[in-house]
Amino acid sequence: MIRQVTENKLRLLDLLLIGDEQENLVMQYINTCDLFVFEQDGVEAAVCAVVLHNDNTLEIKNIAVRPEFQRRGIGRNMLQFVEENYSQCSSFFLGTGDSPLTVPFYESCGFSRSGVIPDYFTQNYDHPIFEAGVQLRDMIIFKKLKP
Repeated sequence: MIRQVTENKLRLLDLLLIGDEQENLVMQYINTCDLFVFEQDGVEAAVCAVVLHNDNTLEIKNIAVRPEFQRRGIGRNMLQFVEENYSQCSSFFLGTGDSPLTVPFYESCGFSRSGVIPDYFTQNYDHPIFEAGVQLRDMIIFKKLKP
């Protein structure tokens, strides 16, 4: 079950930090984003934070699934939920590290590479970020346009 969280968003900080390890960056949007949580078996298993930039463009700021719930289609379901619930939007975008785990996931969900922010992770994080043995340096921008 997916539901919107409007109060006490900070209780989901540990889950948001799975998707973005830099707490001060999460704190920049946690109170202004629309936040959704996926619950399974009484556990808040996944979270998705989105920001509507204008009437038709939505940024996915964070999507995270607890490790014990990963690889079950929950992240994909969260993205589909967001697309359906923001049907007025014609454009969705997000930024992620150039990781062998996340890049194929977003591509399989219909997102395409649309840009790069060089050295984003090395300049904005207070520690090196590694995913699947790869140090993240550049942010890859993905975009999805509705037909």
